[in-house]
Amino acid sequence: MRQSLQAFSLIAFTAGLSAPAMAATQYPLTISNCGQTVTFDKAPAKVVSIGQGMTEILFSLGLKDKIAGTAVWVGPVLPQFAADNEKIKRLADNDPSFEAVVGQEPDLVAAEFEWHVGVQGSVGKREQFSELGINSYIAPADCVAKINADGGDGVRKELFTMELIYQEIRELSAIFDITERGNALISELKAREAKATASIAGAAAKNLPVVFWFSSKEVNGDAFIAGKNSAPAYILKSIGARNVVTTEEEWPLVGWETIAESNPSVIVIATMDRRRYAADDPAVKIDFLERDPVTSQLDAVKNRRFVMMDAQSMNPTIRTIDGIEELASGIKAFGLTQ
Repeated sequence: MRQSLQAFSLIAFTAGLSAPAMAATQYPLTISNCGQTVTFDKAPAKVVSIGQGMTEILFSLGLKDKIAGTAVWVGPVLPQFAADNEKIKRLADNDPSFEAVVGQEPDLVAAEFEWHVGVQGSVGKREQFSELGINSYIAPADCVAKINADGGDGVRKELFTMELIYQEIRELSAIFDITERGNALISELKAREAKATASIAGAAAKNLPVVFWFSSKEVNGDAFIAGKNSAPAYILKSIGARNVVTTEEEWPLVGWETIAESNPSVIVIATMDRRRYAADDPAVKIDFLERDPVTSQLDAVKNRRFVMMDAQSMNPTIRTIDGIEELASGIKAFGLTQ
């Protein structure tokens, strides 16, 4: 009977139901996470977070003292967490080794992307961690209605929505027994989202063709462009604009000749500190767009309609709300809502 009540409580929690007074987490707590069942006997004392987005959610939930190490960073942490982040051990800017992670003696490894901790985990497989008594958690946004079999960015079968981020916040809040903090964070994010979408509601920007350019392996080569069901696609849907890409791949490589056929009115350019690929630098992106014979003729380029957006806002994270705000502001600044 106790197990049945506990299961019902978790289902209600993850569905977003609330009671007048939020009860403390009852341990052991069992959740279903990205195809695996994970049981927590108590709130984790030490967590290693793999992925900037995951780390920023933990910071947002007030869990800085629980973070034993982080890895996989694209750019600066959110400004409000800069001082806290300086005190956290950076295991690697990119993929940390399995040994580096377990060396922190965590009781939880929380990953933003399944390719780091999953069936083909580049850091380690979930079974490897569980054999050492370490629980693992993967952000639902990277596995719900998403196929990551090839180890790349994956194929998203349904449009990403912020509800997946809210699910992550609820589940982490239950794991760490901080339900009220989680609910407060979700309420704040929902209010910001509603304000951003309302600011452009009913404007002439409806169906405006927009492309999100993350990076390119070679400056003159095909570009990693946001797919039809990605986080940027959700940003576009939120403000009524249109994605020029129709594939279900999360970040397909697309030729600029193909993009030119849609003649985007706005190009959203990812900014980042990472310099893994030739076009990671936003200045390099703009230089290419203005010099290339094909891209220089695009409506967005001729009119310099570039929206500079932090790369993390293009990933399924709490910063997706920032992306809605920034694109809505950019479209209005370009005079495209008149």
